[in-house]
Amino acid sequence: MAKRPISAPFFEIGPKSYLYGDDILDLALAADKASEKYGVDIIFTCPVVDIRRVADATKHIHVFAPHMDPIPVGRGLADILPESLVAAGAEGVMLNHVEKPLTFDVLAETIKRAAEVGLYSIVCADSMADASKIAGLHPDIIVAEPSELIGTGVSVGPEYVEAAMQSVKGVDENILVLTAAGISNGQDVYNTIIAGADATGSSSGVAKAADRAAMVDEMIAAVRKAWDERHQ
Repeated sequence: MAKRPISAPFFEIGPKSYLYGDDILDLALAADKASEKYGVDIIFTCPVVDIRRVADATKHIHVFAPHMDPIPVGRGLADILPESLVAAGAEGVMLNHVEKPLTFDVLAETIKRAAEVGLYSIVCADSMADASKIAGLHPDIIVAEPSELIGTGVSVGPEYVEAAMQSVKGVDENILVLTAAGISNGQDVYNTIIAGADATGSSSGVAKAADRAAMVDEMIAAVRKAWDERHQ
């Protein structure tokens, strides 16, 4: 499936390994519904084994893989082949998450391979220096999130959002910037988008919610509200 445009404001949902099986599909369907309802692009960073199932069942979300390896077709037991992600229905890939870090040289090669096969690249950076350096590789999206806040429920403040935007856009104004870490509810989402971010996202805040579908709706509604208020 050819990748579709992703534009601000958008939101990333990454269930990581909090969920599996039917719970992944149910969350993807809830995200698909919210994307259509609020007119907000949603990146759904899906476990590799569920990419085909989720891609086939949804129409609006952008299905991304959580990792890939910069290998060519051929040898590579247990590696994730870029071409296989495209064949499964992925539109993009997340790279360099704190839970799956890459060296800079490997990251550069992996971003290059993503572009070669037509996948979006969304790359994580846990400092302003990293964000600026990674921007020089020209991925499509940079996730600026301090690793010490991931999963804590403590979100970044407006000063961090502003600094992250400047660090990336000062190198390449075409890169979209997602600032996250500790996004736990709609108010966190609203605060991040109103502060100037192109996007934000959540993993544990969604996956561990008592009602995951309701939390997705709350967060995507907050994206829409904050963005519209910024642009009135």
